Amino acid sequence: MARLAHDWIAGRSMRNSPNPKVGWKTQKGVKVRSEMAPKARFVARRRETVSVKQQQQQRPLLEYMKLPASQYSVLDAERIERVDDNTFRCFVYRFRFFSFEVCPVLLLRVSPHPLGTSIHLLSCHLDGSPFVVAQNHKFHASMVNHISCVSESDSDSLIQHLSSDAHIQVTIDIPFPFRALPVSAIESTGTRVLQQILALMLPRFMHQLVKDYEAWASGDTSRQPLGTGQI
Repeated sequence: MARLAHDWIAGRSMRNSPNPKVGWKTQKGVKVRSEMAPKARFVARRRETVSVKQQQQQRPLLEYMKLPASQYSVLDAERIERVDDNTFRCFVYRFRFFSFEVCPVLLLRVSPHPLGTSIHLLSCHLDGSPFVVAQNHKFHASMVNHISCVSESDSDSLIQHLSSDAHIQVTIDIPFPFRALPVSAIESTGTRVLQQILALMLPRFMHQLVKDYEAWASGDTSRQPLGTGQI
């Protein structure tokens, strides 16, 4: 009865609206105000640190980290392409969310700072299953990854540390077919997926960064990407 009353009130409100099309969208014959759609939020964070041994007479890691973004290697030409000096497009690995295939395409801005660099998400587009593609413009995503270089307290030490601290937050309008599920179940699944993505991508990114530094420190100035697109 409560459901019937809710539907009746919603239908009456639409009929009384001066312009019933404004602010409404149709999903399987049911009109729902898009701004009233229930939302779910996914949050994930991961820190990764790798030790880098600098060889005698090699250029230091900190000098590498201070390179302008225009001199950055794209690291993996199969997954990353340069848009301009400071902007890159990244094709994330395909993964499954519930029964749907998702492939995010990220537009990233790189901002160097004295001890490293920060990577900020400018925009995100979803490829994959048709249902997933239809969710574009129905979510908001933010991400930042702070990468820094820290030397050992012993100034004569050749061991330095490269650290990455990545934080992702995604807020979505819950698609109509999933609204029967508890929001907590959707959020826990989404958060788990984000954590798995970070656990997969961040160590690989750091490994590629160290390999690129080693090539640069040895005198290789070609800045050719070393990645192959493989996990």
